Amino acid sequence: MKSFVLRGAWSATALLVCWLGMGPASAQAPYPNQPIKFLVPYPPGGLPDTTARIVALRLQERIGHNVVIENRPGGASSVAVGALLAAPADGYTFIVTDGAIMSANPALFKDKLAYNPKDLVPTAFIGRAPLFLAVHPKLPVNTLQEFIDYVKARPGQINYGSSGIGSVHHLSMEAMKAALGLKMTHVPYRGTQQSVPALLGGHVDVIFSAYPSLVAAVEGKLVKLLATNGSKRFPQAPDVPALAEIIPGYDLATIVGLFARVGTPPALIEKLSAEAVAGAGHPDAVKAFTANGIEPALGGPDAFARALQAEVDYVNKVVADAGIKIE
Repeated sequence: MKSFVLRGAWSATALLVCWLGMGPASAQAPYPNQPIKFLVPYPPGGLPDTTARIVALRLQERIGHNVVIENRPGGASSVAVGALLAAPADGYTFIVTDGAIMSANPALFKDKLAYNPKDLVPTAFIGRAPLFLAVHPKLPVNTLQEFIDYVKARPGQINYGSSGIGSVHHLSMEAMKAALGLKMTHVPYRGTQQSVPALLGGHVDVIFSAYPSLVAAVEGKLVKLLATNGSKRFPQAPDVPALAEIIPGYDLATIVGLFARVGTPPALIEKLSAEAVAGAGHPDAVKAFTANGIEPALGGPDAFARALQAEVDYVNKVVADAGIKIE
């Protein structure tokens, strides 16, 4: 897949026109001068939705206009993308979502995907959220190495749950299995609302899940955390190793940020990106991110595009190696 680039060739004069507007009225009300809309391709409560609400709160303080959030789930993000592309390319409508919109969805759905990733322009990098490898306490293991040894001694006997075929939870486990030579049986569920209770009830032995969905169970000693799917340890759980410590290059932590639609003037993208990143860096926003298992990774369009490309390359490899298909 080709690298993501911002669209359009713009001269210095054209950028200045975009920035200042084209008449006296525009000059008196520089961008942004009206409410911003954040589209979220998932239901309320998930990582992208939480991120959107934290960013929106601080962004509207900075720009002096409301930031409205619309949840548009469905169609592997195509509903939200359709709404974005139906809106004018004027810098007032964005999608806030995870990297799957560019990586997992195209890799899994291929020609069946109802949107073109090239219609999305990376705008602002907001954060990373690792998933945690959590096991039921009935398993007599307390460390990652003990878990690996336990599974290797019982090929195919350990069941793992996920939030569905092709979910980051599924891909994270398949990448770990391939790298470590493990054999486990996959039990897909419809979201963490089902997979976490399945683990707590002992219906599956292990899952990957986000920190907020597990923290109460950890405190109640109902599960044990053995590793994260990120490239480094998570500050809230510094004693839990990252799988990258034993699997070089392993990194499937969820990345999340803002996307504009193709055709949006680059000057407006840069302006909104700077305001969103500054707002997300506010101490209260950072505190809210941390409480929700998100590590700020603040950056502009180029930084977000690089992170997305790295995820695309890695996810394509995982999907191909594991032979994962969406029928």
